[in-house]
Amino acid sequence: QVQLVESGGGLVQTGGSLRLSCVASVSHFKINTVGWYRQTPGKQRELVAGIASGGATNYADSVKGRFTISRDSAKNTVYLQMNSLIPEDTAVYYCGADAESYYYTREQFWGQGTQVTVSS
Repeated sequence: QVQLVESGGGLVQTGGSLRLSCVASVSHFKINTVGWYRQTPGKQRELVAGIASGGATNYADSVKGRFTISRDSAKNTVYLQMNSLIPEDTAVYYCGADAESYYYTREQFWGQGTQVTVSS
């Protein structure tokens, strides 16, 4: 199983920064990629940033240059540093992991989400 626990959300003013953390507990799976996603009411969950097992990263166009995804493998933690926040970044942010079991089945795991609110 893969368990993901997010933290670090909160209320911040426009132009401010937050750092989200996603701690993974993993057994009998190998994580391929970890992504930060966000969702607002009535909209689909969208990928914000992702990091692959080899270290390659990708970002949504809307956050390029402002957000940075990174990881600390020793702590099984993936971070999302969010700078220059704008009200449009307000959403529930989820950590998601694409993982492969020892039997070569793939599953997507999700954390519980953390609210980020950017005030104008």
